[in-house]
Amino acid sequence: MTVKVRFAPSPTGPLHIGGARTVLFNWLFARRNKGIFVLRSEDTDLERSSEKWERDIAASLHWLGLDWDEGLEVGGPNGPYRQTERLEIYKEYLSRLWLGGHVYYCFCTPEELARDREEAMARGDNPVYSGRCRRLTPAQIEEKLQAGLKPTIRFKVPEDTEILIDDLIRGQVSFQSCDVGDFIIFKSDGIPTYNYAVVIDDITMGITHIIRANEHLVNTPRQVLIYQALGEKMPEFGHVSVVLDTSGRKMSKRMGDMSVGKYARQGYLPEAVVNFMALLGWSPEDSTEIMTIEELVEAFDLSRISKSPGIFDAQKLDWMNNQYIRASDLDRLADLAMPFLEAEGLTQGLSKEWLKYVIAVVRDELHYLAQLPNFVKEFLAGIVQVQPEALPPLQLETTGMVLDEFLARLEALPQTEDLPLQQQQVQAMLKQLNKDLKTRAGVSGKAVYMPIRAALTGAVSGQELYYLVPILGKERAVARIKSSRQQAGI
Repeated sequence: MTVKVRFAPSPTGPLHIGGARTVLFNWLFARRNKGIFVLRSEDTDLERSSEKWERDIAASLHWLGLDWDEGLEVGGPNGPYRQTERLEIYKEYLSRLWLGGHVYYCFCTPEELARDREEAMARGDNPVYSGRCRRLTPAQIEEKLQAGLKPTIRFKVPEDTEILIDDLIRGQVSFQSCDVGDFIIFKSDGIPTYNYAVVIDDITMGITHIIRANEHLVNTPRQVLIYQALGEKMPEFGHVSVVLDTSGRKMSKRMGDMSVGKYARQGYLPEAVVNFMALLGWSPEDSTEIMTIEELVEAFDLSRISKSPGIFDAQKLDWMNNQYIRASDLDRLADLAMPFLEAEGLTQGLSKEWLKYVIAVVRDELHYLAQLPNFVKEFLAGIVQVQPEALPPLQLETTGMVLDEFLARLEALPQTEDLPLQQQQVQAMLKQLNKDLKTRAGVSGKAVYMPIRAALTGAVSGQELYYLVPILGKERAVARIKSSRQQAGI
């Protein structure tokens, strides 16, 4: 049997991290088993569904590097892949349910249904449908239809039946049919409901395994009953726990700040987000945390999915993304960072080699690439504001001599076009400066380096001088030192 799984989102909002985690688990399961992954669209919520969100979901999956073998954009033998384009297929299977006596017309008004629910709850009963219209005679049905009433179509749930589900993740789960109640499968406007359409889609597309969020477990008994009524082979179900934030709140696609697109726009690396999502409720046998997509495919096993909710820890994601930034190719990081710099108007006259060097210097401090413009702005500034704590090293008796000697030696260094000064040359110059001043004036160590740092940055901490000076170049270094000396009165 070829494994075949699917992701079938409602295109009513952006793809959020919880939904993307569901995609990833399906994708990993398919790739691990050399199976097929399908992407389709459950767009029967006509008021809220839109092609915009469908495109957003597909774009988010592309960004994550998760491809699909059949469905939206790529086509396949079981299309169409949008539910609104499959109405004739749903009607065809509906005819089989009519012939089997599994469905009936319901003419109950919303007001009657609301009243029935209130009365059931007042009695302490489960507020399922009363079955009123199940007892209508053919003559009564015809009379209502002739009167122009538009019925819904309900599925006739067997009475006093236990519905067992052998869940791949949660074990055996039992439901009683009396707690399900006859449910609507077609609305009065002729649009099928989720529980019906999804079953027909899964049947016609040959889905073998349904891996989805635990919130769908309550829908499963209804879907199982439809499979049984149609005499179709049941897929295997696996319900993964939801994703919570660190406050214990369920993450939702209504929470735009948790959308995949947000992380793409902030400059997270897709492979880091994929790695992070894989560990939201799943873990490999050896508890490794940093894993390539190939390693995730090789290690993925449904039996290692936890029944407990996955916890979305933003700090953990930042840490993991930083690990990937540290390990990434500088050319790639520079290309990915360029849009963020362009948005801030920072690219004019900026060479790629200079940017690569900046990234190499600061990437240990980057959680995501949208933070890079702040560093670039800082490095491009011609003057700095001297902080109070930086004044003491600037006001040492020997500071003027140190800064004069530093500037003279800085001016003597050769420059190149891409990176004005080379790190190795600057490092050697600073080392020799410290040695010479110690020999000549008894000044060394902090008395040399701290005044230079304070004059160049206005602070007493930051990047190593041999990293910083090549970034600044001669012109900015001279301008900063002059400004800082004026501020310190030296």
